[in-house]
Amino acid sequence: MEPAVFLSGNYPLVKVLQEALARDKCAQLKEKGKRVHKKDIERETSTFIQIIHQYRDFFVNNTEIPPERVAIFDEAQRAWTHQHIATFMKTKKGILDFKYSEPEFLIQTMDRHKGWAVIVCLVGGGQEINDGEAGLPEWFAALRRSFPAWRVYVSPELNDDVYTRGQRWEDLLAGLKVSETRALHLASSIRSFRTPDLSAFVDALPNHDCARTLQLRAKIGDTYPLVITRDLNRARAWLREKCRGSTRCGMLASSGALRLKAEGLFVKSKIDEAEWFLDGKDDVRSSYQLEDVATEFAVQGLELDFTLVAWDADFCYQEDGWLARTFRGARWQRNRQPEQIRYRKNAYRVLLTRARQGMVLFVPHGSRDDATRTPAYYDSTYAYLTQMGFEPLQ
Repeated sequence: MEPAVFLSGNYPLVKVLQEALARDKCAQLKEKGKRVHKKDIERETSTFIQIIHQYRDFFVNNTEIPPERVAIFDEAQRAWTHQHIATFMKTKKGILDFKYSEPEFLIQTMDRHKGWAVIVCLVGGGQEINDGEAGLPEWFAALRRSFPAWRVYVSPELNDDVYTRGQRWEDLLAGLKVSETRALHLASSIRSFRTPDLSAFVDALPNHDCARTLQLRAKIGDTYPLVITRDLNRARAWLREKCRGSTRCGMLASSGALRLKAEGLFVKSKIDEAEWFLDGKDDVRSSYQLEDVATEFAVQGLELDFTLVAWDADFCYQEDGWLARTFRGARWQRNRQPEQIRYRKNAYRVLLTRARQGMVLFVPHGSRDDATRTPAYYDSTYAYLTQMGFEPLQ
């Protein structure tokens, strides 16, 4: 019965979880004939599901001991670097000499407990989509710098470049009290329950690993529909046909997909994540309507049953691999920095792993009259995706 807190830097995830729990509890209490004020329920849910930045800011200027001995940190690899958080604290909070990275500060906060405390770090690979994300190595570095007495339990499955960022596993764990246990690896995907191979397929696809992509596509087979079309209305119709009863669907696109505006998809248009994920089919703000498009920032950590993923020229296929670009002003600019390329690749990884039961891709035809949407940008991408096993809609 020790108190615990679930922390995440993913604001949409926290918002949707808090709202879903509040709505559910209100409905349960009303069924029992009890008077209920939703604001009271919201305050209750916000105590054990919190945005990491608010939790952190509370403990910055005091030495209080947290009421929770157990902190579960979701997407821990996305915690901020020292440089990123120090800049934020200086510009936003007026704190000039903040000396911790985000992992180090959270450990320091929990270290105030006498006796024991536990931090559970949930780590996903290929999920970094923002500047300043420290990755898994910073957690080990923070422990080594300041908290060598802490016991560290890790899954050996983390010994992979997608987590270690090119550093040697032995170097990451050096000087720490480490126990490796395979039981900490969550090997079964709850999200894509129809096939355990979807995540690996999506990982291989943007890495230009054709042989592995085709091998995994064959393993997926017909258990998980993967279809593609050049017609947005046809994609919507496929999604509505699949989405019966309480099955939920939605339309997704990269935050860099600015030229989808010509197709009527506005990635810069702000959505309310709680309404988009939770409201019913009769609400025009919900995902069911297939009007508002959600980006990787709105859906990371969340999922739908079926998705429509719209593909733009910010990530397009060429003969020698994938090309990542950013749209600035009136034209595309190629991304050449490894970090920029990784963010764009990871954005599409996120979008392609949001569906539990199946997805349809929409790749526009482009326009010969618009240099920002030349057909060559899209035709080669469509051809590659069909070669890798996405089935054209008839």
